[in-house]
Amino acid sequence: MAKTTKTNALRILDKNKISYEAKDSSHMGYSDNPDLDASLIHKTLVARGGSNELYVFIIPLNKELDLKKAATAAQEKKILMLPEKELLPNTGYIKGGCSPIGMKKLYKTFLELSSSKMEQLIVSGGKVKFRVKLQPNDLMQVVNAESVDLIK
Repeated sequence: MAKTTKTNALRILDKNKISYEAKDSSHMGYSDNPDLDASLIHKTLVARGGSNELYVFIIPLNKELDLKKAATAAQEKKILMLPEKELLPNTGYIKGGCSPIGMKKLYKTFLELSSSKMEQLIVSGGKVKFRVKLQPNDLMQVVNAESVDLIK
């Protein structure tokens, strides 16, 4: 059995005694796995509000973030996606490997409402092509997330 790399995200899940399944998907794309429900896979988006605060939004990979709904959730007049060059210095993660778990700071985090009702979901495990599957309640607990309507 291959040894799983312990990323910061996995160490935090272990420390909080949260059950998860980690998978390195570098050898296959999600499209190569017909058993995997694409709606389970979620992306982690980081945005900056007018107040200069950063916010984290977790939404299904196949959906688009509604910036108006995101701004309302964050109680901001408007928000803009964080430029890619600012991702690593602010979160400790790079594009494609940005996990909502284990960022440099615990930013205010929001999970798409429909996702919070799922049995399980998949988010980045903290590096490119490395995923972690867990229950939405556990994810919300570990990142202190609120569940709100975020998608178009």
